[in-house]
Amino acid sequence: MYLSQVLLHVLFEHAAGYALFAVKEVEEIGMLLPQVEESVLSIGKFNSMVSLAAFFPFKSAQAALENINAISEGVVHADLKLFLETNLALSGKKKASLGVSDAKIGAALQEELNISIQTGGVVAEITRGIRLHFHSLVKGLTSLAASKAQLGLGHSYSRAKVKFNVNRADNMIIQSIALLDQLDKDINTFSMRVREWYGYHFPELIKIVSENSMYCRMAQLIGNRKELTEEKLESLEEVVMDSAKAQAILEASRSSMGMDISPIDLINIERFSNRVVSLAAYRQGLQEYLRSKMSQVAPNLAALIGEVVGARLISHAGSLTNLAKYPASTVQILGAEKALFRALKTRGNTPKYGLIFHSTFIGRAAAKNKGRISRYLANKCTIASRIDCFSELPTSVFGDKLREQVEERLSFYETGDVPRKNVDVMKEALEAVAEQPEGNGMEQADPPKKKKKRKSDADGVEVKMEEPEDNATEQEELPKKKKKLKTEKVDAEPATETPEMPVSGKKKKKKAAE
Repeated sequence: MYLSQVLLHVLFEHAAGYALFAVKEVEEIGMLLPQVEESVLSIGKFNSMVSLAAFFPFKSAQAALENINAISEGVVHADLKLFLETNLALSGKKKASLGVSDAKIGAALQEELNISIQTGGVVAEITRGIRLHFHSLVKGLTSLAASKAQLGLGHSYSRAKVKFNVNRADNMIIQSIALLDQLDKDINTFSMRVREWYGYHFPELIKIVSENSMYCRMAQLIGNRKELTEEKLESLEEVVMDSAKAQAILEASRSSMGMDISPIDLINIERFSNRVVSLAAYRQGLQEYLRSKMSQVAPNLAALIGEVVGARLISHAGSLTNLAKYPASTVQILGAEKALFRALKTRGNTPKYGLIFHSTFIGRAAAKNKGRISRYLANKCTIASRIDCFSELPTSVFGDKLREQVEERLSFYETGDVPRKNVDVMKEALEAVAEQPEGNGMEQADPPKKKKKRKSDADGVEVKMEEPEDNATEQEELPKKKKKLKTEKVDAEPATETPEMPVSGKKKKKKAAE
């Protein structure tokens, strides 16, 4: 191979523009990689190896942002294509070879321009040297101007990424549930402080009123217990919502063993009680806000497992997209990582559930069925999160149907009633979604198709997840199912098998498309 037959150029993307560098002595550089690493640091030696072939400055900051967004996504921008077509020998006897630092943009350039692309090795070292000496290699570009261009483009790029963040709705849910948990801890701590502080003056009130926020309201209302009379009985009843309890508070204030309190101490207690009451009211408003956000972002997950538990799952996963990518086995023990690794280390029993333990289904199940229902519930949570993440039409129909399936599975564990098949339930959900009025006929026609596609994936997940469960943990119930299906639903078997075939076909098509 002769040196004249290979022309290596290196593309360098800078905030000021695109630069194309011609590399001399390609074969020697390729063979002497350690010498290249040493010569990169010296501008004199590096100038003898690399020379600037062409430079394309960006016309404006907006053009620079568009080009850098295209490069980060692995897309060839029109400016970059024109620049390379103008300055590279793409045809003729000479074989052009282009070195790029990013393999993703390299693959896109190879497909677009049909040229040889090199990444890594020598190209990485040369790019490092170009980045170090760029302002010296380009005439008219100072180090200060280059740094200003990089700073301005960096701010614009970061601002655009934050503005068009796909997880911005998830972030509101994550922050809300974190604030809700923090408020619960703070209100509990502050209420205990009010109890201890006001208990010096009226200790009997602690046993009569046990709820924290109600106790703070009572301390704020009563003030000095010696001034409590029959006239305040109605206001006491409004707070405690019980006439007998209000009468007990009035009688206890007359025979209390508490110490006397000065007016200035009472004012401070009332101020602090007022703060705790306002925090409790804010917590109620925050919970309503979280409920509304969950109904918009993840309606099916909220309908299945509840807003708070669903928000905790999203928060622990990092985003709804991350939660949708998790398999059901991961969702089942999400939040119990410490117990899992401790069990693996000590070779003990692994945890059966994590955050989903706070749902009502596991608490209602018998002790022997808690592991089975948690596995089944995690399976349904995975399906619901995938529907919420990838569907364009927000609806809670699938979540309600999945919740019905979990209820049926609970009754199956208790009574032995055979639950409906997942395929039949999803058909009912698709029909319910199709019947919902959503504007024009064109808008009605498109979303159900997309829903059906998503749900077919969910059906595929359900089949895969249920088969090992039935084989491993329900060996006694399966013969009963098969007998009932043989005797009662012999004619219905072809109908149940036909929807499963399109499911696998659609999954194969989807994988091929990806």
